[in-house]
Amino acid sequence: MSWTFLSRFNVKADREAEFLTLIPRMEANAAEEAGTLAYKFYRLDTPLGFAVFESFVDEAADQAHQANPASTDIIASMIECIDGTYTREYLRPIAA
Repeated sequence: MSWTFLSRFNVKADREAEFLTLIPRMEANAAEEAGTLAYKFYRLDTPLGFAVFESFVDEAADQAHQANPASTDIIASMIECIDGTYTREYLRPIAA
């Protein structure tokens, strides 16, 4: 079963431009990871609101994504841009 979730968060107003420059790099890195099924950022309707849709083959692939040396510095910079914390909404497949 896939490991899929939507993370919602706000970015700091003075860090939004920086955050936007990090998105394409992060999406490109995720696209190269063997266990990544989908990885895409979106703007929310709220000011400074963003979300990232992430889907991996399993939880271990998510952990490998977070530990990927090509992404760790980008992830750290993105976290510094976030205003407060984030929420993760796990998406479970519906059995047919």
